[in-house]
Parts: sequence; C-alpha cells; structure tokens
Amino acid sequence: MAGESSSDLTIIVHKNPSESHLSDLGIKSWPKWGCSPGKYQLKFDAQETCYLLRGKVKVYRKNSSEVISEFGAGDLVILPEGLSCTWDVSVAVDKHYKFESSSSSS
Repeated sequence: MAGESSSDLTIIVHKNPSESHLSDLGIKSWPKWGCSPGKYQLKFDAQETCYLLRGKVKVYRKNSSEVISEFGAGDLVILPEGLSCTWDVSVAVDKHYKFESSSSSS
C-alpha cells in the first residue's frame, strides 16, 4: 500500500538464549530500562538489542492493529533501526539494552 518498506523491519526474538550466549554479549554490563504496563509509541533510530528480565509485550505496527511481534521475560530481542511501533505492555518491563551505533568508532 503506502510506500513504506517494512519487510526489512523485522523484530528478531530469541527465546531463552543460553547463559553463555548472554555472557558473550556482556548483557549484565548493559544499561537497564523499565516501564509499567501501558501503551507506548516508539521509534527506533538505531538498532536495539535487549534482554527482558521481566515483562510481557505485544508490538503493533504504527497506526495499526496488526501484531508484529510478542516477547517477554527471558527473551533476547533485536529491534531494527527505523521501526515505528506501539508497545502494549501487559506486565511491567525490566530489561538490559544496547543500541548499535551506525558509526562504530571504538
């Protein structure tokens, strides 16, 4: 329909990743963020990788009732750069997160 190419804006959810994988990513050193239940309009200006310590989220495409992903506690989630969506949080979220910088200069 509208010229929005959403095919490459796929949310990747890894259910119950191994402790060694989480350790390799260094998740415990990532910043933490949380929110209470509710609906949140979000736009990702950079790719975000996050690991949910607790919570339950349904993600809707922006201005749509189409559910594009669901994830919760114990899931490792990769949210693509450019994604505009609504998070419907039914259980308060607590997560570690990291943004990928497009200009990696470290």
